[in-house]
Amino acid sequence: MTGIPTRAAAHSLADVMPSIASSLGVDVRNPLQLPPTRDAVLVLVDGLGAELIREHADVAPTLAAMTTRMISAGFPATTATSLTSLAVGAPCSRHGIIGYSFTLPDEGADTPTVFNSLRWTTGSAEGPSALDRFPPREVQVLPSLLELLAQDGVDVTYVMREDFRHSGLTRAAFRADGDYRPAISLEEIREAVLGAVSGSSHSRRFVYSYFGDLDLIGHIHGPGSAEWRRSLHDVDAFVADLATDLPPDCRMVVTADHGMVAADTVIDIDSTPALLADVDAVAGEARVRHLYARAGSGPAVQSAWSAELGGHARVVSREQALDEELFGPGRDHAERLGDVIAIATGGVILARSHHEKMESSLLGHHGANTAAEQHIPLVLR
Repeated sequence: MTGIPTRAAAHSLADVMPSIASSLGVDVRNPLQLPPTRDAVLVLVDGLGAELIREHADVAPTLAAMTTRMISAGFPATTATSLTSLAVGAPCSRHGIIGYSFTLPDEGADTPTVFNSLRWTTGSAEGPSALDRFPPREVQVLPSLLELLAQDGVDVTYVMREDFRHSGLTRAAFRADGDYRPAISLEEIREAVLGAVSGSSHSRRFVYSYFGDLDLIGHIHGPGSAEWRRSLHDVDAFVADLATDLPPDCRMVVTADHGMVAADTVIDIDSTPALLADVDAVAGEARVRHLYARAGSGPAVQSAWSAELGGHARVVSREQALDEELFGPGRDHAERLGDVIAIATGGVILARSHHEKMESSLLGHHGANTAAEQHIPLVLR
């Protein structure tokens, strides 16, 4: 029997950092009602879905027992969007990182440019750097909660891969300066986190740490595979050890950016002419596609995609997505959304065998609004 709730989540990832900041004494909202604390550590495990913990509780007994609260990732359930929502405490309708990729107005170009927000590149994940073309603090202008912590005198520490230190996404989402402790493995992360909060300090301390291997293994081998279960077991042991070893006056929060589903039906956009007719650009990812139609062709594109995909995806117009607040309330970044948006159902992926060869070959995916992708754990100690 696990402690994971079965009801829909009442809170989202965007509620986590405001609540932590409030518990550290910053005058912001505290939707999770976290009690005051001297120091706090946030561990973000990429791809750690609450439904996956429930299904594989035999190899994750600590996580299953400690996950007494469940929250939602927010739509779309993808890393760049979720990490930004976490850092700024707002949905993507407000911060504008509306997916894995989307279009941005490009000065000097005749048409908007497809921009990859995870890699901060143009055209594709392997495209040229967009750091100069699309400065991170111009693409995402909201202040982060980490900036508010630093302004309030809290010592901020980052524990994550060295190559993330100056990435476009880090600059856009987290924004605050702080002590940076490079770490990749769980043991390196554990040592860095404990080192950041050990000993006495005149200042309050906050540590953000990130672990990405579970997500990577899930993409390559599939969630639930033997390789993925071994990684989940290691994450479980890491959380158990960290919960034991952290000082008693340091709060620990463990959560994720999304869950994951296994691909069982592949629809290749690039080899289906009906899906490319009247479409200037295709963005998003395999579970949520943004289609940018030629002028006046939005209804025709929506009709073609609805007819071609049948029950494999929900196909909506931009206006319908805005009216339903799929990406959150407000229309601050409506122009970044596709004219038509296709949300895959079940285990369907909307692949691009020519333009996204690597992504299309993956076995695990996320992004849509199923429980498996949306439900994420909230572990508190």
